Amino acid sequence: MIKRFISYYKPHKTLFAADMLCALLLAACDLFYPEITRRMLNDYIPNGQIKMLVVFAAVLLGVYLLKMGLNYFVLYYGHVMGVRMQAQMRKDVFDHLQKLPLTYFDNNKTGTIMSRIINDLMDVSELAHHGPEDLFLSVIMLIGAFIMMGRMCMPLTLIIFAFLPVLVFFAAKQRLKMSDAFTKSRVEVGEVNANLENSVSGIRVSKAYNSNADESRRFEEGNNRLVDARKKMYKAMGVFHSGTTFITDFLMMAMYLAGGLFCYYGSINIAEFTAFVLYINVFTTPIRRLIGFIEQYQNGMTGFKRFCEIIDQQPEEDKPNAVTIEKAKGKVEFKDVSFAYGEGDTVLDKLSFTIEAGKTLALVGPSGGGKTTICHLIPRFYKVKSGTVSLDGVNVEDISLSSLRDNVGIVAQDVFLFNSTVYENIIYGRPDATRAEAEEAAKNANIHDYIMGLEKGYDTVVGERGVKLSGGQKQRISIARAFLKNPPVMILDEATSALDNATEQMIQQSLDKLCRGRTTLVVAHRLTTVKNADEILVITDEGISERGTHNELLSKGGIYSSLWQGNGEN
Repeated sequence: MIKRFISYYKPHKTLFAADMLCALLLAACDLFYPEITRRMLNDYIPNGQIKMLVVFAAVLLGVYLLKMGLNYFVLYYGHVMGVRMQAQMRKDVFDHLQKLPLTYFDNNKTGTIMSRIINDLMDVSELAHHGPEDLFLSVIMLIGAFIMMGRMCMPLTLIIFAFLPVLVFFAAKQRLKMSDAFTKSRVEVGEVNANLENSVSGIRVSKAYNSNADESRRFEEGNNRLVDARKKMYKAMGVFHSGTTFITDFLMMAMYLAGGLFCYYGSINIAEFTAFVLYINVFTTPIRRLIGFIEQYQNGMTGFKRFCEIIDQQPEEDKPNAVTIEKAKGKVEFKDVSFAYGEGDTVLDKLSFTIEAGKTLALVGPSGGGKTTICHLIPRFYKVKSGTVSLDGVNVEDISLSSLRDNVGIVAQDVFLFNSTVYENIIYGRPDATRAEAEEAAKNANIHDYIMGLEKGYDTVVGERGVKLSGGQKQRISIARAFLKNPPVMILDEATSALDNATEQMIQQSLDKLCRGRTTLVVAHRLTTVKNADEILVITDEGISERGTHNELLSKGGIYSSLWQGNGEN
């Protein structure tokens, strides 16, 4: 995982090298100050070398000015590098999400996915910047401090550095506890985000059913789990920080005691002892950096691990020799198709039927029979368990996903409009379409006049999920989107079931026009919308129970006839 993390530095290696160079110079500046102090106390002040005192004061001022510039570069450009790496990771995970099968989104909450992309990667950015810098600075400063202190008194230096293994052992032991605590906290943050996203999206339902108390209770439960997870995380951090602070404080006490004894017995003089005191600060600073690095590493790598969990999900892929279809004729065939969602019960069992090019096939029957599942198998949203789904005689598994989905259009019951303009929603899927083409598609969908009556016409923003439009208006925009795409195969999945009768009749005219000359698969509960289909299949839990034209099925007096009579559509 560390190797994968490091790979994100490659596009920024020049900036990274400059950042590390500045960090090295900063370490050298910090090591320089105690040596100047030792010389002043040992030589310049006792011997009255005022000129050298002024010179070194000027040198010290220059060092501080240099440090100011170096700190600015490290803080600004180091963070810029981290943000750029974070942006690349966010782009990578978003692009990968576009390639994941629907099964992934069926099994993962939207809010949790969003938390992984936004919240988790924030700490990754901080680790990307501060991690290598802190680690590098700490090592350089520890080595430098050991050399400089050893030149003055090696025994005292060894006593001080003897505490380093103790500190490392304690930190390593506590790291595992922090890892579990940080991971649990991440999970709960994702759950809270998921619950919040779900509650905000369903606010209208919540208000309609006066369920604000229940929503608050559910949110409070998740919030409390997050608080508990955070408490455990902060407890682990508390033990870690208090323990490491005690060790460094004990180190200071040992240094003063040992240094005082060395000074008393003449092994070192007062100036060297003073320099040792200053070098202790140089020594403890990288120790604190290392302590902070461990916490930051734990936080950042936990987020990166969750990022990798998404990246490692198997995407939808084409076969190596996948066929590209420019413009399909439109013949669709199911042959002995069986399907189940995950490890659940079988939804389709050896289902077979054919839709000839340019013909219309309707699927009717009770809910739960697998009608919508059939629609999802044609554009390969899911893979069949066995059997084949083919387009123009070619197994859809052997067709490239891009060309397959270019040849299939879908108008569903639950229309999704993006929070952008009417025009951008219509050309979605064909971003190269001209304004004239979009308007022609809207005219075919009988929505052009309504759009022109809006304050900003085609540039009107429809709101989140098209909230500013009625159900019928949203449906007609989705039909205009399908007209613009102009696919040879069209799927209408309960496209009018959520609309009132008057709106349905208007939209049905648009749908009839849309389906003219195309291979069409229609799923409907309102049988009046399918009575003119070339063939109707009655789908139940047992598969295809009846098939034939509207009149043929009525004459049989079976399930279809009962559904027709039950809906009062006679």
